Amino acid sequence: MTKFWKRTYLTVIYAFLYAPIVVLIVFSFNEGKTRGSWDNFSLIWYQLLIEDAEILSAVKNTFFVAAVSTVVSTIIGSLGAIGISQYRKNLRNALLAVNQIPVMNPDIVIAVGLMVLYRSLGLDFGRLSLILSHIAFTVPYVVLSVLPKLKQMPQTLPEAAMDLGATPAQILWKVIIPYIKPGIFSGALMAFTLSVDDFVVSFFTTGHGVETISTLVFSMARRGINPEINALSALIFGTMLLLMLIMNLRTKSAE
Repeated sequence: MTKFWKRTYLTVIYAFLYAPIVVLIVFSFNEGKTRGSWDNFSLIWYQLLIEDAEILSAVKNTFFVAAVSTVVSTIIGSLGAIGISQYRKNLRNALLAVNQIPVMNPDIVIAVGLMVLYRSLGLDFGRLSLILSHIAFTVPYVVLSVLPKLKQMPQTLPEAAMDLGATPAQILWKVIIPYIKPGIFSGALMAFTLSVDDFVVSFFTTGHGVETISTLVFSMARRGINPEINALSALIFGTMLLLMLIMNLRTKSAE
């Protein structure tokens, strides 16, 4: 009886979480514009999506910003995690507490803070400010993803490499980074997902003419969501699901 209730509880939770996504994907194949009734199966919204220059421009901006910010934040976060792991306990805990601040802070605080910073520096709002903002709030997540793998690494491993004549650079690239590679991939995937998903930070730090998917959907909500967004959301969900499957398969293969 206990197993039955546990399974029922999990089923209800997952249904609550994924039912809206399932409905969105199903209605992306609906020929009609209304989301309350089903007309006929059709791919019309996917066809119109391909022909919509505004949406395609937002998709291009979103994934370009996500790709650049992911690469940079992964490099900074991974090297930062390696550096933090080398400090003494008290200083390491202090740095981790500072790293936790962007994670715990509401997005609106980070967004307004970055906006004020860019204004004070005279930086024009646009793609550059958007990329810098996404790097700023994704680096802490990369650090948190890499640190557990560093804790699992035997401390004698770098020491053994040093005894064998390896330089600090060789220890970093040939010993430490290969060992923590799963954590780096996890951090990169999380940074990419957070960047694509972000709205608040993007809304406050983007410039005129630089739309992301989230800001475009927000502007569309005032005049009614275009059903093309259903098709786009279905494609993004499928892409993210594929990335998660690939990541899980890589992790299992490594184990």
